[in-house]
Amino acid sequence: MMKQKRVALVSTLVALVLASLTCSASAAELPDPDGKPADVTKKVKVFIIMGQSNTLEMGKVKGDAEGSLEYAVKNEKLYPFMVDDAGNWTTRQDVRNLHVMGSGGPGKTSMKRNDWLTVSGNKIGIETGIGHQLGNALEEPVLILKSSIGNRSLGWDLLPPGSPSYEFKMEVKNKATKQLEKKTLVFAGYGQSPDKWEKGTEPKPIGWKAGIQYDGDVARAKDVLKDIGKYYPGATGYEVAGFLWWQGDKDRYNVAHASKYEENLNNLIAALRKDFNAPNAKFVCATLGQTSKENAAGNEKLILDAMLAISDAAKYPALKGDVATVYTHSLSMGSASNAHYGGNAKTYMNVGLAMGQAMVELLGK
Repeated sequence: MMKQKRVALVSTLVALVLASLTCSASAAELPDPDGKPADVTKKVKVFIIMGQSNTLEMGKVKGDAEGSLEYAVKNEKLYPFMVDDAGNWTTRQDVRNLHVMGSGGPGKTSMKRNDWLTVSGNKIGIETGIGHQLGNALEEPVLILKSSIGNRSLGWDLLPPGSPSYEFKMEVKNKATKQLEKKTLVFAGYGQSPDKWEKGTEPKPIGWKAGIQYDGDVARAKDVLKDIGKYYPGATGYEVAGFLWWQGDKDRYNVAHASKYEENLNNLIAALRKDFNAPNAKFVCATLGQTSKENAAGNEKLILDAMLAISDAAKYPALKGDVATVYTHSLSMGSASNAHYGGNAKTYMNVGLAMGQAMVELLGK
């Protein structure tokens, strides 16, 4: 392979990436990382990844079969910037890759990853493609900071501050008769517990509350930023420049949560900007891979429509130029979000590259 080779993604992938973005973007052509560190006298540009399990590392690395990263790079000749002339995984010395995780609110934190952006271990996630896009586009040091855990709903665990309770009519099974009855339920607003209760009854709190995972994920990310020089060696300052969100699987099993997804997503953008003191930070949202515009129905259509709506400048003029939605159905290699897309590394690479490209476009780079 020649030095500084350009990404030779197959033409269909390039076309799909272009089609997936709501902003106008050209095909990404990424050079090999040059191996040089960034200028740490400049503020670190921080990009925070949040969501649920598909933001974790779910793409298979090893294996001589379709679906692994090794097979995609060696046999399908995809993502050539990922390997050097000797066939070893490249490392970006200008992009730091961190992942902190904890269940629920602030407290015990597990450091899942803390290294320069490279491939190590048996799995990869969307941060790989995101990091390569941003590292290539920005002169400043880049920190990809993931703070997320699996099996969480935007309508409950990740509900952002400022989200009120609401009433929703739905069928509920009567415990005595085992028959379905239509009742009006109250769904919890931020800080309330339990997740729902019948209107007119007294809610009985449980050991969990609306927004507890949001609080914890934000707190864990803030803990990293309090000591930026420890996690990005040599850094003395930072700016939270963007948020990247891939979520929605848990909400698709709850019609009330799905119906509120657009409102909750808007509240999420406002809450994150406020909590990280980043009023101009950009926001990139990725849709669920199995949900197509042509065939979407029910709760999945509600969530897809919500995700597409937030980047509609006509509907939300205040967010114009600040929000992008990546339509991932055309980027997914099959399976579904609840099965982590079968662990196909190309899905995670394609979605990550598209989300990174969308963020680069929002930043005007």
